[in-house]
Amino acid sequence: MDMESSQILITGIGGLGCIWAARAHQRGAGASLLMLDADDRFPDVEDAHIIRLGHTLDALGCAALPPLAEQRMRGLATRTRPFLEQAELVIIVAGLGGGTGTGASHEYARQAKLHGATVLSIAALPFDHQPTRKKIAQAEIKRLEHHSDVCVQLSLDRLARQARDRGKDWSMGSEWVEDLIDGLVRTLLSMGLINLDLMDLRAIVQHQGASTMLVGTGHHDQLEGLYNATIKAPLAPMNVAGAKGCLLQIEGGMGMTIGQVDEIATALTSAVDSEAQVILGARVSPDLEGTIRVVMLLSGIGED
Repeated sequence: MDMESSQILITGIGGLGCIWAARAHQRGAGASLLMLDADDRFPDVEDAHIIRLGHTLDALGCAALPPLAEQRMRGLATRTRPFLEQAELVIIVAGLGGGTGTGASHEYARQAKLHGATVLSIAALPFDHQPTRKKIAQAEIKRLEHHSDVCVQLSLDRLARQARDRGKDWSMGSEWVEDLIDGLVRTLLSMGLINLDLMDLRAIVQHQGASTMLVGTGHHDQLEGLYNATIKAPLAPMNVAGAKGCLLQIEGGMGMTIGQVDEIATALTSAVDSEAQVILGARVSPDLEGTIRVVMLLSGIGED
C-alpha cells in the first residue's frame, strides 16, 4: 500500500508532546503535524496545524486536571475530524502525569480509531521522584493502550540519563523520540531495497499482547555498538523476549551491504519467539553515509 505524506499525521498533545512532535516533524520526513495544547505556548513550526484545548480567558489551561482535558478533547471532535478522516497512521506523542497530555491523549486516540486509522502512541512516564504524577500516569496509561495499536512507554528517568550521556536536554527528546518517528515515517513513505508499508505494520500489530518500538543508530563498521544502542532504549521496564511479531527496518548509506543487513537482522531477532512473524525491510539512504539506523516494532509481548 503506497502512502502519501498527508496520510501520516504526527500529533503532539500537551507541552512536552508538542515539543517532541515538532522536533520530529522538522526532520523533514514528510508527515503532517497537528499540535494540541490547553495554552498558547506552541513550538514555532511554520506548516503545523494547531488546536487549542481551552478558552481565551483560561490562562492556566488544564493544569493537573486530566478529566477537564478529556472533556475538552471530546468537545473538539468536529475540529479534529478533517485531519483524522484522511490519516491512515496517527502517531501520538504525549507526556503523562499532568493535565492535557494525560486526559486528552486517550480520547484523541479513540477518535482516531473511530476514523479507521492505525494509532501508534509514544507516552512519556514521569520521573521516579514524582510519585503523584506517576500515580496519575499509571491510572491513565491503560486507557491510552486500549485505544492504540502500539503504545511505546518511555521512562523519563532513562531518557534523562541517556540525554546527559550525550550532552543533550532530555526535554528535547534526547534525539531518541525524533529518531523513532523519523525512521518510521521514512520507512513507510520511501522506496527501499526491501519495501515495508502500512499493511506490513498492520499485520504485525494484530498479534495479541503488549507492543513497543526500538530505534538505534550506529557506525556501519561497528555493528555491535549499533545492536547495543538499539536494545538500550529508554523504555519503561518490559521484557520483549518471546515477542510474536517483529517489523524490522534497516536503513544505511551507500556502503551498507546485504551481509550487514543479514547480520543485524539475525542479532536483533534472536530474542523473539522461534515461530514469530518477522517482516524485514531495507533501504539505502544517501544522508546516512557511514551510518546504519534500525527501527524495530515488536508485538505479542507477554503472550504464551
